[in-house]
Amino acid sequence: MFVKALHLMESSQILIAGVGSLGCSWAKGAWKRSDGGADVLLIDADDSSFEDCPDARILRLGTAVDKLGCAALPPLAEQRMRSSSTIVRKILEPVELVLLLTGMGGGTGTGAAHEFARQARQSGAIVIAVAALPFDIQETRRKIADEGIERLQKVAHVTVRLSLERLVRQAREKGRSWQMGAEWVEDLVDGLVRTLLRMGLINLDLMDLRAIVEQEGNATLLVGVGDPNDPKGILHSAMMAPLAALDVGGAKGCLIQIEGGLGMTLNQVDSVAQLFTEALDRDAQVILGARVSEDLANTMRVVTLLSGIKSED
Repeated sequence: MFVKALHLMESSQILIAGVGSLGCSWAKGAWKRSDGGADVLLIDADDSSFEDCPDARILRLGTAVDKLGCAALPPLAEQRMRSSSTIVRKILEPVELVLLLTGMGGGTGTGAAHEFARQARQSGAIVIAVAALPFDIQETRRKIADEGIERLQKVAHVTVRLSLERLVRQAREKGRSWQMGAEWVEDLVDGLVRTLLRMGLINLDLMDLRAIVEQEGNATLLVGVGDPNDPKGILHSAMMAPLAALDVGGAKGCLIQIEGGLGMTLNQVDSVAQLFTEALDRDAQVILGARVSEDLANTMRVVTLLSGIKSED
């Protein structure tokens, strides 16, 4: 008989880190959504990013008397992030998972995100990054973003490319402001925090997460929400995520966390899990977790981490 020793985490071991103005905005929303299930760190050169979140740890890239920000200056942001390594090392001491949220194409996110990710990974933490790409029409910002995302991918275990182009198009179809796309990020972060902090019907822990993120190749995350009796609808919801184009077929690693209300059955869990994994490599490593949440009446949420995805080039 095999018994897995669970390594469920404490809130201080999970850090939601926002880098740059968009990253800080998302981090504040995700932290509030997680209901204190993680710590939050806000990193920027602009003090306005630190408002409305008195419990957050703050790392200002520059001094209060130095009014020079890092807009369009990624090298400056990188240098300031590197010079803060002593402070960062102290913050990261208890941390085992960093959920890094940022926007690419400007100065702070492009320059500081990959350097913070490097320091976090050097400390031994798993680093999962969600990086927003600028609009296609912003050619200069796209070039800056491409360089930044490439550097981020080299140091983060998982880098999720979020397309503002797709996010805006979907928001327009729903008659909403594109900033509402933060809801997707919050679902993602909340799902991961719940997965690692709480016991479930089928448990996942940090070692499961490490086993998947250490697969060679690209990796991404999907979130699907819907009726537990409509697994195809939940999968469609996941595939409509505002992500940059990436073919996930043939992925070699998959961690899937299924969360539903009090009436969720193991048969429903099995049906959804089979649908979400049928496009994977035939020898893929699949790790499944499931838990019941009272706040998800008649709703099922699926958070899926896919790794070992072949590069398109």
